[in-house]
Amino acid sequence: MSANPHPDEAGIRDILARQRAASLANPPLTADQRCELIDRAIDLLVRYEQPLIEAMTADFGQRSPTFSRHSDVLSPLATLKQTRAELAGWMQPELRQVPRGEGWVQYQPLGVVGIVTAWNVPANMVFKGLAGALAAGNRVMIKTSEFNPLTSALIAKMIREVYAEEEVAVITGAAEVGQAFCRQPFDHLLFTGAASIGRQVLLAAAENLVPVTLELGGKSPAIISRTADLKVAAGKIALGKLMNAGQLCVAPDYVFVPEESMDAFIDIAHAVVAKVFPTLAGNPDYTSIINERHYQRLQGYLAEARAAGVPLVELNPADEDFSGAARKIAPTLLRDPGDTLKVMQDEIFGPLLPIKPYRHIDDAIAFINARSRPLALYWFGSDAGEEQQVLSRTCSGGVTLNDVMHHANLENLPFGGVGHSGMGSYHGIDGFRTFSHARAVYRAG
Repeated sequence: MSANPHPDEAGIRDILARQRAASLANPPLTADQRCELIDRAIDLLVRYEQPLIEAMTADFGQRSPTFSRHSDVLSPLATLKQTRAELAGWMQPELRQVPRGEGWVQYQPLGVVGIVTAWNVPANMVFKGLAGALAAGNRVMIKTSEFNPLTSALIAKMIREVYAEEEVAVITGAAEVGQAFCRQPFDHLLFTGAASIGRQVLLAAAENLVPVTLELGGKSPAIISRTADLKVAAGKIALGKLMNAGQLCVAPDYVFVPEESMDAFIDIAHAVVAKVFPTLAGNPDYTSIINERHYQRLQGYLAEARAAGVPLVELNPADEDFSGAARKIAPTLLRDPGDTLKVMQDEIFGPLLPIKPYRHIDDAIAFINARSRPLALYWFGSDAGEEQQVLSRTCSGGVTLNDVMHHANLENLPFGGVGHSGMGSYHGIDGFRTFSHARAVYRAG
């Protein structure tokens, strides 16, 4: 095993060569062998639950331990266990109707899968990506984010503890290490991160014709119908935005509210925050912004909106001073910001929520369709016709109806983007198939 967790490009290529050689030298792994590899990952998450939570808290400055446990331990644990339970069925040949003879699809391992993870839910992405890649019978190389060095170092240590480098390898290091990683001739590359970096990843992968799955985020809208229970809808949107202080790729990025309900929405959001977070600045369950660059980016959105005359509504129940808090920002509603402001152009990735009034549902749909296709879309209501109108006339990576973000956590649904929010999908059987080659087989009759 390599003693250097952040090798140079030659070192990365050497690990890839050894993984590919090991893959070619052995028959495809059986279901039992793949389950055993997955069992090792399950054991790691169980044994390292508390060290992982502590590392993520240290990297963020302050991160909700409750959120860390659910998002980065319990959620990937559930994925790994469901994958183990179902993968034998996924591996079976899929029979197809052919005019004569016999036809079927055989799912084969691709070989070596590269995975590049983001910083916001670091263990979640490592182990969920690992679940699909191992289920498909591949060797795996993982590049973790440099923005959470303590968590990345711990994950690298964990992986080395139970996997040979020819089975699974973790690469850590700065952005240039990630660039070198993405230039390698993998058999598939999964990248999660910003769209600006995704373009560079796609260009690098193209040099070796590496197929890619890109999960790039975007501005995910929520629509509250006039037929919705406003109190329930506003509460769920506010709670979703508070998770990880909004630093989630499927967090609601802006919300459409019937024009006559704007004040009521704000009042409900105030009440929800006061109930869940009576204090914020020193509350260990309210997460900090990951680093100074992102903190200043969010402050810049607020400053620009304030200068443009946008009413800013701080949801700060105890009226605390955040100047001494480690990169914490009070949840803030921005009332009908102009469309040219950066807060309405960029993915926010923080606890800021623009609220946009609408008169007719067609106006909200037209607004969404005039922009890049988002990773997620949320609709709240009870009108079946309006629900179908929103589903049929918009396009997004995924949808949750009458709640937020849940579609991304269900292993039996594909997770991925469309257009500027990404390409391809994974999770569950869709991850297994993404990391497999669907080989057509025909036997003449």
